[in-house]
Amino acid sequence: MNTFITVAEEGSFRKAADVLYVSQPTVTVHIKSLEKELGVSLFERNNRFVKLTEEGRRFIKHARKMIDAHREGIEDMNSFGQGYRKKLRLAISPSIADTIMPTVLKGFLKSNPELEIDVEIMESKNIEEAVIQEEVDIGFSLLKSQDDQLNCVELYEDQIVFCVPHDGYDSESAPLSYPEEFLKHNYLLTHNYPGVWDTLHQKIKSRFPRTKTMKVSQVHITKRFIESGLGVSFLPKSTVRKELLEGRILEVPIPQIDLPQAHTFALTKYNHSLENDFISYVSNHQFK
Repeated sequence: MNTFITVAEEGSFRKAADVLYVSQPTVTVHIKSLEKELGVSLFERNNRFVKLTEEGRRFIKHARKMIDAHREGIEDMNSFGQGYRKKLRLAISPSIADTIMPTVLKGFLKSNPELEIDVEIMESKNIEEAVIQEEVDIGFSLLKSQDDQLNCVELYEDQIVFCVPHDGYDSESAPLSYPEEFLKHNYLLTHNYPGVWDTLHQKIKSRFPRTKTMKVSQVHITKRFIESGLGVSFLPKSTVRKELLEGRILEVPIPQIDLPQAHTFALTKYNHSLENDFISYVSNHQFK
């Protein structure tokens, strides 16, 4: 199967032999054996190249599935041989991955050394579909799922705060900070956190109509922009806790606006014990 796929991709028996580190006659034997078993010709041959026949184009999708299944089986047995007995596939929003999840994973794996975890960083808008299609076992999303196929558990609420660049003053000598001044002289970096910005953007524009905005799709980029003095933004406090403690970003009260809460959800398709144990561990983590 591997020889067949390689010949199809390279368009040449000779090139396939080079890729597979075998002789060209060996490639020919493999293809003839497969053609004999299937009872069809898989390639059209001439002096310059080979290309798939109609039967070959039909069969190659099955061949790739068989190769993938073989590879997955080998990987699974290798993991088993290394002491792993269970596997958990996670899809995690970038904001969650950048804040609480490293600590959570470290603690959970320490208590469950036989567990193998695969992590895929994925935007919240795509996580729901990944769970539905069973590409992952758990999705950690900033968006609540309304799909009846899924279990949706809210893990925690997070306070949204107004974040601005450090002004260079210490806490005793700093002048009073007025939010309208920051919004007047800086870009407002928006849409970095899903689920809150549609309503929040309207409130800000209504109260401060001259605010200039810039869409930035990632929280970690937003934080870098704030630190460099490019703009200001509204972010969940958990995502800027370290920057606030270190003084690289300042939190400014903005009583003119009723700020929303950000939410984090765990999405699963099945109520299996391993998934439930991990979600319970995450929910008991100290976020505040």
